Amino acid sequence: MLGLVLLASAAVICPAQANKASESCTETNATNTYLGISTIRLWQGNAPEAKGTTCDDIPTLSVLRPQPGHENGSAVIVFPGGAYMGLAAILEGREVADWFTAHGFTAFVLRYRLGKKYLMPVPLIDARRAVQLVRARARDYHYSPTRIAVIGFSAGGHLAGLSGTQFVPGNPEAEDPIDRVSSRPDFLVLGYPWIGGISPNTAHLTYCKLVDVMDRCEELQKAYSPNLFVTKDTPPTFIYHTTDDATVPVEQALSFYEALLKAGVSGEMHIFATGQHGSGLGMGNLSLDQWPGLLENWLRAQGLLTKDTSATSDN
Repeated sequence: MLGLVLLASAAVICPAQANKASESCTETNATNTYLGISTIRLWQGNAPEAKGTTCDDIPTLSVLRPQPGHENGSAVIVFPGGAYMGLAAILEGREVADWFTAHGFTAFVLRYRLGKKYLMPVPLIDARRAVQLVRARARDYHYSPTRIAVIGFSAGGHLAGLSGTQFVPGNPEAEDPIDRVSSRPDFLVLGYPWIGGISPNTAHLTYCKLVDVMDRCEELQKAYSPNLFVTKDTPPTFIYHTTDDATVPVEQALSFYEALLKAGVSGEMHIFATGQHGSGLGMGNLSLDQWPGLLENWLRAQGLLTKDTSATSDN
């Protein structure tokens, strides 16, 4: 199956062994000053629901900075896909972050916990925390706390959809300052999103079968299907999909778009006639390579490409 082939190629192998302490996970302390890349942990101590101390147990954000002097005051958090079994960290992570930094964004790539070890809602817990952390650090990185977009692909698109429909408000009395701010993204971008990924229907790729929870599938479907939770407070959304996607049917993206319409939320959707699942920014396809340009137009219309000098100033 195409989807499983994609998973195999997308999986990220962590160098740390299972019996090593978290300090041995060099990824969590990685900094490349020359290339302007660093990695930070979502929680300084153990993450909630942590079942170990290896790289796979430590959710992180890799930070990519734009060219100095070209910051526009906007931030984006990238959620790579991989069917919740692995992460397409380059195709749907690094390449996407680079595209955004070239447009003046400060970009963050989320490594969230997944697989049979970390079932829902753990990936959502990580996604919420990522948005809260990025919002809480806005002044440190020089962008506006109200100009935070989330972009996700495939399973990452499902998770991005959840982040925009099941966000939590900040608790002003929380001891942790990161918990004091909202986890609601200001904008959503969904690339061939696996919106109906949690389904008892095994005719298409389904989360329930992959992680062996078919006995709980209907319960999980009701709790974690993004299209069921769209409200007027869901962020403005851009969606990209292809008609003949053999892994994630286009109807799944349409269900989210239709929910946006019913809720009165601003949405824009582009459906291409042909194109394989997992195409990232287009992968050289003459037709699909056009969608980032459509996204750029949408971002400009939202005001995210207009420089916010109050956010980018060092004062």
